[in-house]
Amino acid sequence: MKVRARFRIWRDFPVAKDTGSAVKVYSPYGRGNSDLLAGPRPVSYMRDEAVHALPDLLAQLPIEKPILLGHSDGASIALIYPGAQDRVCGLALLASHGFVEDLSVKNIARVKKSFESTELSPETGAPSTRCRVHVLGWNDVWLDPDLRRWNIEEYLPRMMCPILAVQGIGDEYGTMAQVQALKRQSSGSVEIVALAECRHSPQRDPTDAVLAAIAGLGNKSQAGGV
Repeated sequence: MKVRARFRIWRDFPVAKDTGSAVKVYSPYGRGNSDLLAGPRPVSYMRDEAVHALPDLLAQLPIEKPILLGHSDGASIALIYPGAQDRVCGLALLASHGFVEDLSVKNIARVKKSFESTELSPETGAPSTRCRVHVLGWNDVWLDPDLRRWNIEEYLPRMMCPILAVQGIGDEYGTMAQVQALKRQSSGSVEIVALAECRHSPQRDPTDAVLAAIAGLGNKSQAGGV
């Protein structure tokens, strides 16, 4: 069944069907259909998710050597996850960020302004109250001055597993500097897939190219015996 909800990040991205892999999908607290946050998101939210929530989730699932697939914040969470260096087969990172760029802050501020000026109205197709809570909460934490110093490059040298880094050339929240830093500092192999006709959501735009790259990562991980 195709998902047509306007603001669902993954939409009908057929990663299980096209790669032949079993897939478990979860939304972090305060995202997707998970419970809404009771208060502001802390600037440590990605590390909190990687160090506490993700390990707890994996401990409850019969998954020993997963490939972690994440988009944007989710990709960064996968990089921070303390078990990534020895417990996963590979990382498939879509539009990941390891540090804050001026481009990100500028466009996130623009999104915030747009949402704050949009009336909630079914007739105009405006975003739901739930969606506004999600987006404005994300805006607020990324526009927090304390987050300007956020940087996870310290985690990169420990990465030994194969990494697929997919980056849209037209990404409004990050430049190719993000994946170039990843390739330069990681200890394992890093394949960069740069998509010319793509912005911040590679899973929505050139889907076939992204699916093929993820399938290739799976084959590489199996061939490596990890």
